[in-house]
Amino acid sequence: MTQISVRVDGASYTDEVEPRTLLVHYLREQLGKVGTVVGCDTSNCGACTVHLDGEAVKSCTVLAVQAAGSEVTTIEGIAQNGSLHPMQKAFHELHGLQCGYCTPGMIMASIDLVGDNPDPSEHEVREGIEGNLCRCTGYQNIVRAVQQAAAEMRGAQA
Repeated sequence: MTQISVRVDGASYTDEVEPRTLLVHYLREQLGKVGTVVGCDTSNCGACTVHLDGEAVKSCTVLAVQAAGSEVTTIEGIAQNGSLHPMQKAFHELHGLQCGYCTPGMIMASIDLVGDNPDPSEHEVREGIEGNLCRCTGYQNIVRAVQQAAAEMRGAQA
């Protein structure tokens, strides 16, 4: 066992983990952050996307020990003061989800995308989320949601 200390959604944790434990399993099984979903275990779907030190990563490709000393943000950590994050709100309002399984990872990847490109075109959104798979929607409403959230996030920063 290896001891790690990590901040997750603003709270500090120190835990013993097996060195081979994936970050996604640590988050779900030890911390109860079940909004981070295991979709494939092969890094193909992106359902497990979280932010590690501000960058979107697929948590099934990161060992928990690699996150030691880092800041992790999950889907549970992006709402502020009981209000949905603009990306969560836009996904809800524009029906950017159907079954919802991919949604946490899609939202986390989209927040990262908008952080890098505050005004993405439709093509840039599609390209920016290409590592996250949705098997239900056909992506049109996801793209619209990302662009609406981006506009709201730009307005909030102005």
